[in-house]
Amino acid sequence: MDQVLQNKPIGIFDSGIGGLTVAHAIQQKLPAEQLIYFGDTAHLPYGDKSEAAIQAYSIKIADVLLAHQCKVIVIACNSASSAAYELLKAYVGSKAYVIDVINPMVQLVGQSFSNKKVGLIGTKRTVQSGVYASKLAALPQPIVVSQLATPLLVHMIEEGFFNNRISHDIIAQYLNDESLQNIEALILACTHFPLIKEEIKAFYHNRVAVLDSAEEVAISLEMYLKQNNLLSERNSKPQHTFLVSDFTASFEASTKLFFGEIVKLNKHPLWE
Repeated sequence: MDQVLQNKPIGIFDSGIGGLTVAHAIQQKLPAEQLIYFGDTAHLPYGDKSEAAIQAYSIKIADVLLAHQCKVIVIACNSASSAAYELLKAYVGSKAYVIDVINPMVQLVGQSFSNKKVGLIGTKRTVQSGVYASKLAALPQPIVVSQLATPLLVHMIEEGFFNNRISHDIIAQYLNDESLQNIEALILACTHFPLIKEEIKAFYHNRVAVLDSAEEVAISLEMYLKQNNLLSERNSKPQHTFLVSDFTASFEASTKLFFGEIVKLNKHPLWE
């Protein structure tokens, strides 16, 4: 196997900061892999953008990641995954493998939670798209998912309000909704939500399986790299690159919440 190919980076993108939870999960599972992260902060959030706009942004970001010779492109955003995954796969072709945040979760739920009541929380766009519901309904053993849009959670997390009384109350208000009663598993269908995973588990007293998309993407990516002999063989710690389409100092400071350590952002506008 070509070692140069093995040591090419993993590209990851999101509309902003939430996808850093996916990047962090990948770093933890695959510490030898170099990461190139692109946060499209000039156009966040994708949740209120049209499908055509999200597709246009995704294509431009893919061009950036391909220019960095990424061997894999991870769509670390539920909105972009639902709007642009199939298009991006066709556009990228054989240049890189494309993985989204939805299909690994659907696969896990299909394998482990058939014949069980499953809930889902996410942004309005993700819930309204019905992408999880349609994919789960199309499984050999169809699964019906009870979905609830929880838009306040994203803003709460971005403002740093979690692991406190305010976040406990907001989380409880959502999870007490009638649609989520008597579930046996809950899909966290937003890449912000791993930051409140422990709070959600505590709310359920660990009686409900809380399914983290960031974790599942990292597992799926590791499996793909192993099966295709693409695991990096570098011995030294890789240097990661973090790009954003717009920059603010406050945004850079908040990246520590999502990535677990301070990272330096570099501005890379999508359109000059």
